[in-house]
Amino acid sequence: MAPLPTGNGSDVTQNVNPAMIFLPSPPTEKEWSNIVAATKNGFALTGSAATGQIGPTIGLIDIGESEDSYLFRVSLPGVRRDEREFSCEVENEGQVLIRGVTITGEKTVYRYSQMFEMQTQNLCPTGHFSISFQLPGPVNPQQFSGNFGTDGILEGVVMKRLDVK
Repeated sequence: MAPLPTGNGSDVTQNVNPAMIFLPSPPTEKEWSNIVAATKNGFALTGSAATGQIGPTIGLIDIGESEDSYLFRVSLPGVRRDEREFSCEVENEGQVLIRGVTITGEKTVYRYSQMFEMQTQNLCPTGHFSISFQLPGPVNPQQFSGNFGTDGILEGVVMKRLDVK
């Protein structure tokens, strides 16, 4: 790693090893520009950091297939698991529609008989959402089984429609 000047005008330099930078809040565009300008060897942003998104992404999807069924898993962090506010519908042609409400992102949180004013807000914003995606083929919606775990992952298995030729 190249030595960096100390900034106090002396000739003393220091080798800096790779490190993680903690930013207590999302930097402004000007702050990012300053960070980039200050680096001698550059840095890389990947994933949600590269797109400027904050917090966990809702709706990341994995789809699997066996001989007679499809498995799907959907990331739903911060989503209320209440039956009155959450639904997952599977249609004959393999269309899946998920509707719900996120409960994170509040400015004020009441827990344990206390009120907390949030200093940072990096989780998904509060509000209604919907996600839809297509399974690889037609299915039998009456043979759908789903489980929305406490880990925020919705997992569903639905049987393929066998009468397709």
